[in-house]
Amino acid sequence: MTEPVSPQRFRDKVAVVTGAAQGIGLAVARRLVAESASVVLVDRSELVHEVAGELRENGGQAHGVIADLEQFAGAEAAMAEARQQHGRIDVLINNVGGTIWMRPYEHYDADKIQAEVQRSLFPTLWTCRAVLPYLIEQRSGTIVNVSSTATRGINRVPYAAAKGGVNALTASLAMETAQYGIRIAAAAPGGTEAPPRRIARGPDGATEREKAWNRQVVDQTEDSALMKRYGTPEEQAAAILFLASDEASYITGTVLPVAGGDLG
Repeated sequence: MTEPVSPQRFRDKVAVVTGAAQGIGLAVARRLVAESASVVLVDRSELVHEVAGELRENGGQAHGVIADLEQFAGAEAAMAEARQQHGRIDVLINNVGGTIWMRPYEHYDADKIQAEVQRSLFPTLWTCRAVLPYLIEQRSGTIVNVSSTATRGINRVPYAAAKGGVNALTASLAMETAQYGIRIAAAAPGGTEAPPRRIARGPDGATEREKAWNRQVVDQTEDSALMKRYGTPEEQAAAILFLASDEASYITGTVLPVAGGDLG
């Protein structure tokens, strides 16, 4: 379990983490549990139950929910289950998303463009809408959306557009909901090293041309970071948990780049 900054920082808080079966979402869930949150892990993979079980074995309070968050019905059902399990939702971390294909824009067909936006914008739109009635009723709550500094990058234009939408959603929804005591913020990760994915995000780049396009993204990402390296899931989780915590009580409508100096 991840070493906590403050073991009691999320005591008595209920946190929902989407895309929690692996990668940044898993790092966030582990750290929330380590800092005493009751965590609901949402993913469309059965793997989420295994992860929740491991967290419980380590003494954490964790519950897994399977849902397809690319559909509003899935988001609505997941938020309803979290509310039913715990009676409230204090924190929502919207982590679902990620580039499926990397290529110059002229090589995306219409289906790929739509799939990228469906993957990286709609889950956040849907879950924000699904959780909002609960937070308004409570007159409290925090949403942290996971964006990306790839909003200014190469070979991922549809993904960049989707994450730009996440940034706009964050700013606009923060303006609407501050009157209810709700905060909405976003973290924008840069390149992040992670263990090999247990669930493939999309088809592997099998051709030499596809491998070259992928390499261009890696090179540009490293070059754009002042620190000239990729981050770790734990470094991303640290920033996300700060924004989710009461330590960030005067922060809303803000996108925080977490990218080694790349502002996106």
